Amino acid sequence: MWKADDLLSRLYEEALQGHRAAGRSQSRESRKSDLTHALKAAIGHFEPNQHHVPIRLERVECDGYIRERVELSATPGLSFAAYVLIPAGGSSGLPGVLALHGHGYGSREIVGLLPDGSPDHGKPGIHQHFAVQLVKRGMVVIAPDVVGFGERRLDADLLKNPDTPSSCFRLSTQLMMLGKTLTGLRVAEAVRALEYLVSRPEVDAGRIGTMGFSGGGLISYAAAALDEQIKAVVLTGFTNTFKDSIFAVNHCIDNYTPGLLTHAELPELIGLIAPRPLFLESGKNDRIFPEEGFKQAAAKIQAIYELEGVPEKLQTDLFPGKHEISGRIAYDWLMRTLG
Repeated sequence: MWKADDLLSRLYEEALQGHRAAGRSQSRESRKSDLTHALKAAIGHFEPNQHHVPIRLERVECDGYIRERVELSATPGLSFAAYVLIPAGGSSGLPGVLALHGHGYGSREIVGLLPDGSPDHGKPGIHQHFAVQLVKRGMVVIAPDVVGFGERRLDADLLKNPDTPSSCFRLSTQLMMLGKTLTGLRVAEAVRALEYLVSRPEVDAGRIGTMGFSGGGLISYAAAALDEQIKAVVLTGFTNTFKDSIFAVNHCIDNYTPGLLTHAELPELIGLIAPRPLFLESGKNDRIFPEEGFKQAAAKIQAIYELEGVPEKLQTDLFPGKHEISGRIAYDWLMRTLG
């Protein structure tokens, strides 16, 4: 055979056989521990910034909430901005949510702003201004700018094309050559944003959740798998199997983590969140995270929750839509669960 189709299929099946063998030979807790360590190692480590002091950049009164913007840092030499949405009224002890956007123009896309920072009064795009939907239900929301999008695109890419949609390719490939991954950097910054959220006086540190869309779903599941202070998770436009999604569809390179599939398929990795509450949302017409892959993944994750003895803590919604956020059940589920 001159072509490698059969080779790829055989290697995938061998990986699955390895997963099954490991599952049979280990206790559930031992398997979870090994997978958690494997995920952490696969995405790579970034030196934490122990000395950066958060800086408030703006504070704006909006309809029913306050919008602040702060500057944070997760690793030396690199800072990032995050919007913080706070329900009006100055209450304390509120649930907090880490909101993570996918491909687009950054956190402004989920907090009701246009790329230039002006209010977006038009019909929301696929992100549905979901951070605003959450704060209006009574949650304090932090929405960090994910590196590689919007204001965080690389100068090297902008010089070639001022309209380049992202810097995912350059960031991913160069970090991989350095033994790190873009997912690792994004997760490190998400966890730093979470730490800042927990430190806010409005927030109850015991009532913390995350909601991520598309690539933000990748960051959300990985952050939740590695940080148990996250008590509830919503993944939308992301849950699938590697085989039915990133192996079958041309995805952005930021979805690929070297060696990760040798440890587990995506449903088992998402299952590391169990027994904490988890909501999975996907559109029936999502072409990059297809319906069949979502159904298979959800069934496998449900089996994990049944093994944990908490099948009721997993909820799903396959809604009539495309690659977009629905929130028709998920928003209220998250508030109710954290409440």
